[in-house]
Amino acid sequence: MIKIRIEEETDYKKVEEITRNAFWNLYIPGCIEHYLVHVMRSHKDFLPELDLVIEADNQIIGNIMYTKAKLVDESGEEKEILTFGPVCIMHEYQRMGYGKMLMEHSFEKAAALGYDVIVIYGNPYNYVSRGFKSCKKYNICHENGTCPSAMMVKELKKGVLDGRKWFYYESPVMNINEQEAERFDESLEKMEKEIIPSQEEFYIYSHSIIQ
Repeated sequence: MIKIRIEEETDYKKVEEITRNAFWNLYIPGCIEHYLVHVMRSHKDFLPELDLVIEADNQIIGNIMYTKAKLVDESGEEKEILTFGPVCIMHEYQRMGYGKMLMEHSFEKAAALGYDVIVIYGNPYNYVSRGFKSCKKYNICHENGTCPSAMMVKELKKGVLDGRKWFYYESPVMNINEQEAERFDESLEKMEKEIIPSQEEFYIYSHSIIQ
């Protein structure tokens, strides 16, 4: 039986553990995503109604979290939108459709709450099948005008983005203090940091720009 529900306080430690294991050495030696999960829950931009866990085999196997973000057009008009992350599934349950189920369920809940746009950063391979497209196609960019290859957009309401130029601003909670994250990690069971090929792949995606 598969169950998707709101995260409860008693789930916090397990969710942070799953997040740490899922991201460890994936993008950098070690990871900071579990610390982001830890601090995100108390931030004003965090959306507890979109903090979801997925259960299988009578245990939590994954999680997705959302925060508020915003788009600002050239005239200064603001539009409140969403971003999600971290999103993860335990290694032994990956590539079995659970991540898809979790994301699609969260999209439905987000739309029901009145949100109509999601902007994320990630590997396009993982998200284009879920309806995400390059930010360039929606005329969304960073404040400096660049369109990162890793920045993608999904309309929860088709046609809501009308083609005007938008600048994307994520929540300040995403600006993690790496020293604080390191101290937090030192309180947990030791895991070996390694350099692996996926880290270079992430570096290329996160630093490349669509012209």
